[in-house]
Amino acid sequence: MTGLSQERIVRIEQDIFAKNDAYAADNRRYFARTRTLVLNLVSSPGAGKTTLLVCAIEDLKEKLPIAVIEGDQQTSHDADRIRETGVAAVQVNTGKGCHLDAHMVGHALDDMPLTPGGVLFIENVGNLVCPAGFDLGEAHKVVILSVTEGEDKPIKYPDMFAVSDLMVINKTDLLPHVDFDVAKAVDYARKVNPRIEVVEVSARTGEGLGALCDWIAARLVGAVKAAE
Repeated sequence: MTGLSQERIVRIEQDIFAKNDAYAADNRRYFARTRTLVLNLVSSPGAGKTTLLVCAIEDLKEKLPIAVIEGDQQTSHDADRIRETGVAAVQVNTGKGCHLDAHMVGHALDDMPLTPGGVLFIENVGNLVCPAGFDLGEAHKVVILSVTEGEDKPIKYPDMFAVSDLMVINKTDLLPHVDFDVAKAVDYARKVNPRIEVVEVSARTGEGLGALCDWIAARLVGAVKAAE
């Protein structure tokens, strides 16, 4: 934004967030009408979001309706993987954009009517910065941290962990082979966000997947009751 004053830059940013919040409110009203639990999955690239999501879908798809919105800069690879589970998925490519916004999500919903009483997973673009500031109308942000990353990610990227309700520590099967301190990661996350919940999971072995699916099912019950 070369040539713009700081005041003008601030006003532009405020306008962007205000418009996004209006679209997010529209999405949230739709989700309430359909009694849908919406989870916004966020992480660094390579943390294992899609693999973990596929595993969760396989566990949950016979028990409740599931739909997925996939966000990536390019390709439909992740949406294709989701569709192989038999679940509906819409791919949203952001091009040069580094995150999904509420307007994109609203457009995706035009192509994917939701079955009442189910779960909508939104897999955001791999990024621990930009998605933190954009409300999509979701009930919860879920941040995924793999043990192949540093345990200090929560204090290096505090905004994302501050707005997330659950931290999933993924790839725990690799713990014997990497220098990652789970207790320290949890401590750092709770310094940023004392209320954040934590689940440890290995998508490869399935360890901890039951706890994650139980967390999702419990939040769905709450979402349905709140919409009644």
